[in-house]
Amino acid sequence: MTERIVVAEEFGGTRADAGLAGILGVSRSVAAALLAEGHVLNRGKALGKSAKLAAGDVLDVTVPERRDPLEVVEEVVEGLNILLDEDDFVVVDKPVGVAAHPSPGWVGPTVVGGLAAAGYRISTSGAPERAGIVHRLDVGTSGVMVVAKSERAYTALKRAFKERTVDKVYHAVVQGLPDPLAGTIDAPIGRHPGHDWRFAVIEDGRPSVTHYEVLEAFGKASLVEVHLETGRTHQIRVHFSALRHPCAGDLTYGADPRLAANLGLTRQWLHARELSFDHPVTGERVTVTSGYPQDLAYALEVLESGQA
Repeated sequence: MTERIVVAEEFGGTRADAGLAGILGVSRSVAAALLAEGHVLNRGKALGKSAKLAAGDVLDVTVPERRDPLEVVEEVVEGLNILLDEDDFVVVDKPVGVAAHPSPGWVGPTVVGGLAAAGYRISTSGAPERAGIVHRLDVGTSGVMVVAKSERAYTALKRAFKERTVDKVYHAVVQGLPDPLAGTIDAPIGRHPGHDWRFAVIEDGRPSVTHYEVLEAFGKASLVEVHLETGRTHQIRVHFSALRHPCAGDLTYGADPRLAANLGLTRQWLHARELSFDHPVTGERVTVTSGYPQDLAYALEVLESGQA
């Protein structure tokens, strides 16, 4: 259904995503998704979300028939492998391009939907679309992730992540060679003041602490092991970018596109390598490790061969 809308005076001068949200009475994320998908035209041309609206603009808005953005869609997710399956929880190997759970603006596969399609009954605690989710990995980050199957596991694991008793180990390939070879990055992170969907080290950001150690140096890049003390959005990517050693392939945070191309990377080289936590029932320590996916393994082979 397409509707023609004349921008009222009160929305003149506003960003397109914010103004459209007010005009349509929807959330800003839903408005941004409509703009990003080309469903909003101004004089026949697709309107960008950061464009400014002017009073009197005539917009043609097509609202596609779509499912509830928070609805869990059961679909088989290729590459969503099970690393450990217990009565109370399941540990998965999340592939790149898969979100933890449904959210506005995301129409791709999810861990929740993939587990449902595989016949897993997961905890119903929390919001329905986030059932069983006790922590998240970015869509563009692969690796190990635990999901609660029982209510007692959900409660125990949520508490463990909140109290930081879970050990989260990541491997990353960062450009150059960090100096010192091992250290701690303690710098607050918040939303980037000038760019949507990005974060940055800013003075009034949330406390963020990253511990790292260089495992292997290749000249143009280094393989580092990272232990997260906090779990902010894009934390590893932001911290290493701030050190001027961005994750290889991470064009959003300043990576060299030529090196990314040479390594065959279409995303940041960042992988959730290992997760250790206390078993929610027995209390025994559980450690699960994830191997590198094919794209990251290939990039590492190129670096090791010296052909980057």
